[in-house]
Amino acid sequence: MRPSDVLRVTAAALGLVGLAACMTAPLPAATGPAEPVQLYAAGSLREAMTEIAQGYEAQTGVPVKLTFGASGLLRERIEKGEGAQVFASADTQHPATLAAASGAWRTPTRFVRNKLCAVVNPSLPATPDTLLTLMLNPQVKLGTSTPRFDPAGDYAWALFRRAEALQPGSYQLLDAKALKLTGSPAAPNPPAGRGSYAWLMETGQADLFLTYCTNARAVVRELSRMQVVAVPPSLEVGADYGVTSRTGDARALQLVQHLLSPTAQATFARFGFGPP
Repeated sequence: MRPSDVLRVTAAALGLVGLAACMTAPLPAATGPAEPVQLYAAGSLREAMTEIAQGYEAQTGVPVKLTFGASGLLRERIEKGEGAQVFASADTQHPATLAAASGAWRTPTRFVRNKLCAVVNPSLPATPDTLLTLMLNPQVKLGTSTPRFDPAGDYAWALFRRAEALQPGSYQLLDAKALKLTGSPAAPNPPAGRGSYAWLMETGQADLFLTYCTNARAVVRELSRMQVVAVPPSLEVGADYGVTSRTGDARALQLVQHLLSPTAQATFARFGFGPP
């Protein structure tokens, strides 16, 4: 049976008008050696996407070559001509920008959700109720990612705007003190084998780091003494992740459909991601 015989795509409205997969039959297995599908993905997806890609290859015989990085930087690389076939971003705007620029990319689909948490040095008395006070404390080094280059930075600044509504003057203070330690070309690189956030916290470059809750869980797996503090509802910012593929590329579309499948969604959930 040809792959096209088992793939059906229907339009779906998920905030952005995207693609929703109708998985009516198992994905077909490849009959011979296959070139890898080039998947560019947000760094926060590294653990989950690596496991999903391995399972996809075992199921279909089609390998997936993974490239991870800050979503904004990946989009710029694609725009400059790199050969990505699927782009999984930590927001919906970067893939939407690709789709709007030409007919080369499909309208993106939301495929998972995330949210911000705070990784906090154990010496600080942190709770959801005291989190904003700690962030505003001039003695506390506040780490974030970099807006525009990395959606995690954009989400942090959205949180700062919510803080302004609760406590006037907060935005100016947070905007001025936030240390943009990840997600840009100038960001420091951790030693080989170390996670960026755990290394930045362990070396004292930040006392409190706003990052995705999935990243925060990874920090605690590496440094069990660190605290993960939930952002209170009054400051909470949700993160919708969007995925797109090149138009006219059946193998890329098949991989996107797999990311929306119950099997892949269960893996994302195990790593802390929410459903779209």
